[in-house]
Amino acid sequence: MSLLLRILTWWNSQTLNTQVWTRLYGEKIGEDDQGNVYYQSGGGKRRWVIYNGEAEASRISPEWHGWLHHTYKQPPTQEPLGHKPWEKPHEPNMTGTPAAYHPAGSLYRAAPAQRRDYDAWQPE
Repeated sequence: MSLLLRILTWWNSQTLNTQVWTRLYGEKIGEDDQGNVYYQSGGGKRRWVIYNGEAEASRISPEWHGWLHHTYKQPPTQEPLGHKPWEKPHEPNMTGTPAAYHPAGSLYRAAPAQRRDYDAWQPE
């Protein structure tokens, strides 16, 4: 079943074709803290990532995102990106999960806040 999933789906790590392409032409550049592995072709013209688990683009940190899109020439393993003291650590997009942000008035909250900033219109 695992082989069939790898042949037919792209969101479970990598497809069989991607694995073959990576073996033939890929040069491993590095790995991030989530286990995603980054590759480039000879000369660095093409760059790609093999996700550890579900292929969700928001799981890539800003440093690696910049390298993938040719914003930075050197990968974060060779030339780490400087961080400001006020920067928060990278978090993936949590939309659609129980950990997603819901504002105070959201109906998705367990106890939504009562709205007091308007009066509902009533016909006369």
